[in-house]
Amino acid sequence: MIDTGFAIAGAVTGFVVGLTGVGGGALMTPILLLVFGVSPTTAIATDLWFAAITKTVGAGIHHRAGQVDWQVVKRLWLGSLPVALLTVVVVSAGNHLGKVDWLAETIGFVVVVTALGLMFAPWLLNVATNRRIEQPVQFKAVQPILTVLAGVTLGVCVALTSIGAGALGSVMLLYLYPLRMTPHRLVATDLVHAIPLAVVAGSGYLIAGLVDWWMLASLLCGSVPAIIVGSLLARKAPGRLLQIVLAIVLVSAGLKILF
Repeated sequence: MIDTGFAIAGAVTGFVVGLTGVGGGALMTPILLLVFGVSPTTAIATDLWFAAITKTVGAGIHHRAGQVDWQVVKRLWLGSLPVALLTVVVVSAGNHLGKVDWLAETIGFVVVVTALGLMFAPWLLNVATNRRIEQPVQFKAVQPILTVLAGVTLGVCVALTSIGAGALGSVMLLYLYPLRMTPHRLVATDLVHAIPLAVVAGSGYLIAGLVDWWMLASLLCGSVPAIIVGSLLARKAPGRLLQIVLAIVLVSAGLKILF
């Protein structure tokens, strides 16, 4: 039976992700921990598959609009996918998934870092834009390797906490591609990168039997229609204002998880 509370949480998260491309794991995982009292391992496991399915719907809409930067996506995948798989294998082999305390603390830390990244994104974009214009040759020369390294960072974060592919990823892409990443292209590229990353990171949790399928079904009942609406409204909505509000909420949630 579908749980109304989970469906509403899924709808809110799906709408935000469709609109801005960020806030999936960063918003859903704290909601599951703080509002519903779900254990960290179950929250991470279920959120990863929630993200993979929900973002597939949103990414399809953005892809049809021709907004996905596939070169950047491939560079991110080159770093994120193998590292996420390695992280899941190492954590699973060491039987660390059951150690709830360190997972909860890690989630809280990553949520706060994600929120700070969203808050300071315009400043980082300004710095990156100046460097891109003043030193174009040097800047473009290091873009590929830095993008792969960004993927590595995101792979570790997502595999351990289910958080980072959207919010942290968007901030990194803004810094690495200040002139290339328009708001709509950023959302589309970020969504497409996150899908296989969530699947790979979620594979270990799936094998360990930590995914709550009834909760996942309830979340998807709300998120799938909501992300369609959010994706269709992405061109018209004040995305920056929503990001600021989201960042404030995330800071509060992250600090509550930590303390």
